[in-house]
Formats: sequence, C-alpha cells, structure tokens
Amino acid sequence: MIIWNKTVSCLLLFIFSFTLQAQDKLTLSGFVTDAKNNETLIGVTVYIPELKIGTNTNEYGFYSISLPKGEYLVQYKYVSYNGIEERINLFENIKKNIALTENTQELEEVLIVENRKKVDIRKPEMSVNKLTIAEIKKMPVILGETDVLKSILQLPGVTNAGEGQSGFNVRGGAADQNLILLDEATIYNSSHLFGFFSVFNSDAIKDLKLYKGGIPARFGGRVASVLDIYQKEGNSNDFHINGGIGLISSRLLAEGPIVKNKGSFLVAGRSSYAHLFLKLTDNDNSAYFYDLNTKLSYKLNESNSIFVSGYFGRDVFNINDNFKNTYGNSVLNLRWNHLFSDKLFSNMSFIYSDYYYGLTLDFVGFNWDSGIRNYNFKYDLKHYLSDKFKLAYGLNTVYYDFNPGTIEPTDSKSGINPDQLDKKYAFEPSFYLEAEQQLSDKFSVNYGLRYSMFYRLGSQEINTYANNQAVVWNNNLKIYEKATPTGTEKFGKNETMANFNNLEPRLAVAYTLDDNQSIKASYNRMAQYLHLISNTASPTPLDVWTPSDKFIKPQLLDQVAIGYFKNFSKDKYSLEIETFYKKVKNRIDYIDGADLIANNAIEQVVLNGRARAYGLEVLLRKNTGNLSGWISYTLSRAEQQTPGRTSDEYGINNGNWYKSGYDKTHNLSVTGLYKLNEKWSFGSIFTLQSGQPVTFPNGYYVYQGIQIPSYENRNENRLPTYHHLDVSATLTPRKNKNRKWQSEWVFSIYNVYNRMNTASITFRQNSDTGNNEAVRLSIFGAVPSVTYNFKF
Repeated sequence: MIIWNKTVSCLLLFIFSFTLQAQDKLTLSGFVTDAKNNETLIGVTVYIPELKIGTNTNEYGFYSISLPKGEYLVQYKYVSYNGIEERINLFENIKKNIALTENTQELEEVLIVENRKKVDIRKPEMSVNKLTIAEIKKMPVILGETDVLKSILQLPGVTNAGEGQSGFNVRGGAADQNLILLDEATIYNSSHLFGFFSVFNSDAIKDLKLYKGGIPARFGGRVASVLDIYQKEGNSNDFHINGGIGLISSRLLAEGPIVKNKGSFLVAGRSSYAHLFLKLTDNDNSAYFYDLNTKLSYKLNESNSIFVSGYFGRDVFNINDNFKNTYGNSVLNLRWNHLFSDKLFSNMSFIYSDYYYGLTLDFVGFNWDSGIRNYNFKYDLKHYLSDKFKLAYGLNTVYYDFNPGTIEPTDSKSGINPDQLDKKYAFEPSFYLEAEQQLSDKFSVNYGLRYSMFYRLGSQEINTYANNQAVVWNNNLKIYEKATPTGTEKFGKNETMANFNNLEPRLAVAYTLDDNQSIKASYNRMAQYLHLISNTASPTPLDVWTPSDKFIKPQLLDQVAIGYFKNFSKDKYSLEIETFYKKVKNRIDYIDGADLIANNAIEQVVLNGRARAYGLEVLLRKNTGNLSGWISYTLSRAEQQTPGRTSDEYGINNGNWYKSGYDKTHNLSVTGLYKLNEKWSFGSIFTLQSGQPVTFPNGYYVYQGIQIPSYENRNENRLPTYHHLDVSATLTPRKNKNRKWQSEWVFSIYNVYNRMNTASITFRQNSDTGNNEAVRLSIFGAVPSVTYNFKF
C-alpha cells in the first residue's frame, strides 16, 4: 500500500507539473466531421506549420492542442478529403469545429489544399497500417463483395491461413491471437461461409486500423495484433439509402437524421442467396449467411454524446436436412462521450459480445450448442496536458461465460442422453496508463504500462492429478498420454480456481532525421488469457474457447521492432521498412492423437510450449496520380517448440523447433489502382506466398494387409506455392445533376489465369489398385463476378 501511494503521488505530481507549464498557453480544440453527413473523422491531422507541432483527432473525431497566444495558420488534412487551411487568432481558448469535404469547392475565408497520403514520420507509432474504405472498395475481391479482411491481407506481415479458410495471421501468430474489435466489442469469429466473406459490411464501416506491434497500452488480451474497426454513425443531415446487388449476395444501408444535426440512425443488412438456386436443381444442400449492423447517435450538447451500436450475424449450413450448422456473433455497445474540459476527453462503454455455435445431427438424433459470452465495462480518458504531452488512462473489466457444449436429444426416439460439459467462468480486470511526449524537435516517444489480472472462477468440479500433471510421459512407448485423475476438487460459484496478474510495459520511439525521414523502434509485452482449442491452421466454427487455469497458462508475448520511414518525391512516394522479433511463452500444443471435441478434461491432451517469429517487412506506396497503389513484401519465419519437461521426455517433435502452421517464408503483394477518367477506374492485386507448412508421410508399414502411413517431424513439408492475380473494373455512369440516384457497376475476376491453388493434400490407399496416392484439393479457379452498387 505504501508503494502504491507513493506511485500515485508521483503520478499526480507529474501531471500537476505539466498542468502548470500549460497554464500560460491557450487551447484550440473541437471536432472534425464530414461536411456531407456530419460523421466524425478519425485520425485527421491538425498541424501548425509555424511551430512545427500538431495532433490528430481521436477515435471520436475530437482534437485538442495547446499553443502560445498569437495568430497561426492551422492545417486540417485527411486522406481522401480536401484539407483546409485557416488563419486563427488565438487570444483565448477556442473551440473550432471543422467540416471537411470530399469535393473541391470554394469556401469563404478558407483555403483548400491538396491532401496526400504519406507516412507520419514524427509520430511515435509503427507497425500500424490503415486503409481507407475508399481504397478497400477499389480492390478486386472474390465473388464481387468488398471485404475488409481480404484487403488487409495485402499489407506486409499479414497472411491468410489458406485458400477459402477463415481468419488471418499476423507476423506468424495464430488467428486466435488477433483481437478483433467492432465499435470496441470483441468479434470471436470474423468470417462468413467458412472464410469466403468477412462479417464486416464495408458500407457500414468508417475506419479501420491494424496494429501489428508497438500496440498502445489501452489494448490487451491478445498477443499477435489488434484490428480496431469503427462503424459509421449515420447521416444527421439528410436521409440516404445505398446498397449493392451481386451474383450471390446483396446489401442495403439506410441512414438519416433523428434530430437534424444532433441525432442520427444507421441500419445496414446483408444476405446471401446462392442456396435458393440450389433448390431449383432439387439440391437439398444449402449454405448462406445474413447480418445486420445498427447504430444510433445523439449529441446531447457540446460536451456530451451518446451512441448505441450493434451487430448480429448468422451462418447456416445444411446438408439434406440431416446436418444443420448455425453459428455467428452478436454484439451491443452503449457508449457515452463526455468532455470535462477542452483538454480532457472521456469515453465510457458498456459492451456485450456473444459467439454462438449450434449443430443439429438428425441422423444421430442430437443438438449441440456451445459458445462464449462476455460482459465488458471500459472507461477511457485522454488528457491533452500540453502541445508536447498527452496522457491516456483508463480501466477495463470483462466477465466471461464459456459454454464448451450442451448436448440434447432431438426427440424422444433419440438414443442420445442429455449432457452439459462443464461451463467455465472468468473475470479479467485491467488498468492502463500511457503517455505521448515530444522530447525535442527530433525525438518523440510513446510509453505506457498495462496491469492485467485474470481470475478463473467456479462453480465447477475439476480433476486432480499426481504431481499436478494432466499429461504423462509413457517411457516405454515414448509418447504422451492422458493422466489418470487421482480425485476431484470442487469450487463454489464465483470461487477463485486460479488467478494470474501481469505487468505489460509498452514503448515506442521516433527519431526524425529530417522533414522526410525517420527511424522508429518499439517494444511491447502482452498477455493473453483465452485460448482457442483447435488442431487446424484455420479456425473453424466448432473450435472452442477456453480460459487459462491451473493447467493451461496465459500466453505472454515480448516483441521488439525497428524501422525506417521515408517520404520522397514531394510525398508522391513513401517507404516503410521494419524488422521484428517476437517470442511467446505458454503457447499450447497438442499431444499426438488429441481428441478436442466434447472433451470435458481438455487439460489431458494439451501441453504448454513456446513460439517465436522474426522477419523483415517492406511497404512501398505511390500516393498520388491516376495510378496509385503499393508493393508489400515480407520475409519471415514462425516456429514453435514444446520441449520435454524432464530429461526423460522427448517433447513434441523430439523437443526441436518446428515451423508453425502460420509460417510463410515469402509473402508478396502488389496492389494497383488506376483512374482512367470520370467513368472508368481499374484495380488489380497480385499475391504470391510460400505454401503452408504441412506434415507428409515419409513411409508406410503394412498391418493385416493394410498400408499404414508413418510420419516423422512436424511441418517439414509445404503445400505448393500459392499465387493468383485479381482484376476489377468500375464503371460509373455519367451523373445527372437533377437526379439524386447514383450508381456504378463493378466487374471483377478473381484468379485471372485460373491457378488451382492447393488447399490441402491427403494421402490414401487406392481401393482399386492398392497403391498409395496423394489427392490434392483446390477450392476454385477463376471466378468472374459483377455487382451493381447504388445510392440515393
């Protein structure tokens, strides 16, 4: 307690000293919005060239900067918008709200300036990528549907798990190590139709940012990346509808004012309908999805705004009405923004997230339900103490409710007995403090500390084992086996079964070499208390989340990165080069033959191992002109190791490091966007990746006339190299000024040269010849599509 009191006292003294320094300065603050719809804009640059200082709008469009008294030119710049410059006389605190427009026009007393996308070389932020929705919508994608997740795969350090597989991997991390947030709510499964579509409706998305490293202290709970996505707030000026009609799916969005210039609503829906065509061919199989995005926003006054946002999505997969699979996410967020002053901004959120998985097997006669829910309260504050020092702090508490599985018979004739796998509960509170400070004209730093705790809660009865080991080593067979329980231990409701706590320091620095180039470095430690139980490289809906406990320890990450950043040719081009190294403790691994489904004692088949990844990333952008785009390349290695616990044990893969299922040595992506004229624009993407690591048999033996394959080391082999070229063309008909209706046609071809990329290779004995054979599975070749988009 004495140490805690001293820490708090030092912190208060530190803040007070900066407050005194800022008292002789005045504050310019306000919100930056889109002139058409009053949407707040995230990440707008507010810059004062005379002082060479600036700031950015936060996640809610608010900015604040402290300046000496005087007259200044203030520049407001944002990608895809016309920036503006305004002369401001600052002799008292000023609240200045700015509206930016996408179309060039004359404004009184306001000078419009060209805005170009370039690297922010001064900000101590690295390993962060941001794509605008305008860029994403120009990219060619499979089946004609603009896709947020497919778009981030074109960034360095990001790969997919394979053709047609869900999730994404960042810097050699697994898909479950990514924290995916939609309006601050956790999304546990980011894909529709097993990876063909993402759950994010691009029409409803305002902003997205991917953190691969140097992750701010306000984020926690995952060890690979954070994908932070915000929905639009809705148009508070006018009522509008937009949507699109594609070959297998369509979407529709409606938005408008509740109270003009104060409140707005947004409702967006999507649905696929390819299954309807299957019924015309007497095919009883079907697979489809639907989702709904909603948001209500209301500005109570200049200092208070409230938001209610939600998402609901479902996938349905049906085979002959005997097998039915339903899964999806549901989230709800109630948020309150409050301005205590022109220097102190706060956001309070109450969040509910739910991932549900249901399975009906009529031929067996049972229903299976499982899922994970969390209830989250978070309170974040951003303190703009001076023009060179900003402080952010807050707390986050999450209560988890895990349902590993509920089994019920479909009817009285079923031979299945009802069963409920043990439900699991956990509580994860955390606190954080981070600061962004400019130490000199050339040197700036962002540093912070997160303190996270995790409590595994009852009620539950768990097994006990000799020496507390749920997995034992059979020294005769040289294999791991399930341990025999020695008894049980019962915990009451909300009784702590296991607890953990971790300090998670974060640090990022930027040193400016000149006005066009800088060097940056970062370090971050993160803890992950949830684990996805899966033996596939790509997550499937049936995978089960489980909390850390006395057997499965939290994953702990340490990551360092250093990079060089440069803008050149008058900001026409930008270059980002980064190298990174990361290691993860307690990455779970599975014993050979592990049964993961409906296992009430999962600790008997998992071991705590470790992982590491390192690599080089290069991103070269062309920012301006009719031809724009980027080239990204990653050279990396991702490995895992589970050594023996004693000298007698061999460990997994003989205790040696082996390539993880997410290792892609080479990853090249070339993205090009070309505007021919006002009617036609084109896009293309070329992707080349090393094949996914797999384990092939290295021989076989014969048992009772049957050839049994034998395997040696894990992931020693690879699937063939993965590559494809995608192209698109967008036709925008000439606009009639007297009509509000606007439309466009998007034509695209995925995999132009019909490359049959290998999704998997299986080995079997041919029933006719008796010979062993390898069978390759490819999902699809060339896929043409057309989509009609409209708005009015």
